[in-house]
Amino acid sequence: MRPYIFVNLAMSADGKISTRERRQVKISGADDFKRVDNIKAGADGIMVGIGTVMADDPSLTVKSSELKATRRARGEDEHPLRVIVDSMARTPLDADILCKGEGRRVVAVSATAPAKRVEALREKAEVVVVGDEGIDLARLMHELAVRGVTRLMVEGGGTLIWGLFQAGLVDEMITYVGSVIIGGEDAPTPVDGKGFVSETEFPHLELTSVDRVDDGVLLHWRVKKETQ
Repeated sequence: MRPYIFVNLAMSADGKISTRERRQVKISGADDFKRVDNIKAGADGIMVGIGTVMADDPSLTVKSSELKATRRARGEDEHPLRVIVDSMARTPLDADILCKGEGRRVVAVSATAPAKRVEALREKAEVVVVGDEGIDLARLMHELAVRGVTRLMVEGGGTLIWGLFQAGLVDEMITYVGSVIIGGEDAPTPVDGKGFVSETEFPHLELTSVDRVDDGVLLHWRVKKETQ
């Protein structure tokens, strides 16, 4: 039992999601921001890795008042359940994801996370231990499903996304390609991590739609079933 998992990201025309200093940059425009807010409002949960929290300090909140009202009318919190994958419990207690907007939060940690950090985080969020050293992503997905998450949006970063693909957990990938060049061999890409070695390991995607948005292009991919 696990949620339907879709990855949503924006990258430059040369395949980078931020600069080599991990500095957040604007890649898309107003129309894409509106699109992202809509799909965020339609999700039960939204997940990021600790690297994204440390670099970007996202709140992962729904911005539109109308969308928040629609969620309330459905009997839901204004914002989806926010999930941080953080094996060593490094999430700052004043991070926006923990402090901005009402709603539930889950921090996934490993059994090796420092006990004091875990206890401090429990004041801000539900902490679940899912793994001995790293995070067992399949187990985490089960825990989220138990908590009512049927549709999970993943916003990064590259290490988390690679881990999800490696575990065969991604169902859909939505990629906005913006009209900028970032460059840099050390600049992060949408899927980093250790990477796949053999072609037999590569997840294969089916392109389902292509749309022009702002000054870029939006690509919808479905992960082919035989790779799951």
